[in-house]
Amino acid sequence: MRHFLTLNDISKDEILDILQIAKDIKKEALNKEYKPYLKDQFLAMIFEKSSTRTRVSFEVGMQQLGGKALFLSNKDIQLGRGEPIKDTARVLGGMVDMIMARVYKQSDLEELAKFSNLPVINGLSDDFHPVQLMADLLTLDELGVDITSMKVAYVGDGNNMTNSWLMAASKLGFELRVATPNGYEAPKWVVDIALQNAKQSGAIIKIGNDPKEAINSADVVTTDTWVSMGQEDEKAKRVAEFNGFCVDKDMMNLAAPKAKFLHCLPAYRGYEVSEDIFELHADEIFAEAHNRLHAQKGVMVWCDRMRNE
Repeated sequence: MRHFLTLNDISKDEILDILQIAKDIKKEALNKEYKPYLKDQFLAMIFEKSSTRTRVSFEVGMQQLGGKALFLSNKDIQLGRGEPIKDTARVLGGMVDMIMARVYKQSDLEELAKFSNLPVINGLSDDFHPVQLMADLLTLDELGVDITSMKVAYVGDGNNMTNSWLMAASKLGFELRVATPNGYEAPKWVVDIALQNAKQSGAIIKIGNDPKEAINSADVVTTDTWVSMGQEDEKAKRVAEFNGFCVDKDMMNLAAPKAKFLHCLPAYRGYEVSEDIFELHADEIFAEAHNRLHAQKGVMVWCDRMRNE
């Protein structure tokens, strides 16, 4: 049984395989050819956190693949009343074919995977957001960027997106420069895993606190909100401490000519990105958002194939 909990659990070849599946399925979908790769299968979607892109991409994606998706918020199922995760996992394990969960704790995903005997997909946790990274990689590949040799600058909070970029770089072998304010760095344990992986992949990983240094000559610049879900009480403090980390025109001028800009959305103009840079790169950003649908279909089909091998 293979799960999709973090890119650290997946090899370079497997990441590229998922992307190829996604590209093939996207090509078919654009021609209105919806092949039933997951005919009559059921996906349970557990949401502790609200979502736009994750819910739509998995729900529509599963239906386009010939299956059905069940939306389960923690208010709708017994998890919200304190039922142990392992019990929920064992119940779902006898009723559906696959689980996607968008949760707070990464450990909850691991427990779902341990007790459900079904493929479990990480729709987001506080530690990682691997399905978003697959959409980002798919988008960059379509834009003509070599995703195995690119230079990427991540500017902002050391959060689940930072962690996922670290895993992606360390597996695929590209160069990643991470710039965060002091005190907001990516967790040391994640950086240590990435540096260890980089010894095999040849990835160049640079961790610092200077956004201009990170962006200098980068092929891709990416960022995320400074205030994630559950951090709203810290907004004023965070905005003050992230001063100088807004990706604006002056910042992007430091990047390589024709550099791409990505944002996983929702975007807060004037904070992590300026209005003019967001609109200048809107086609790239919304292609990235739309590719959540196709990338997530690739992940689900790959999980199903791994189960049946």
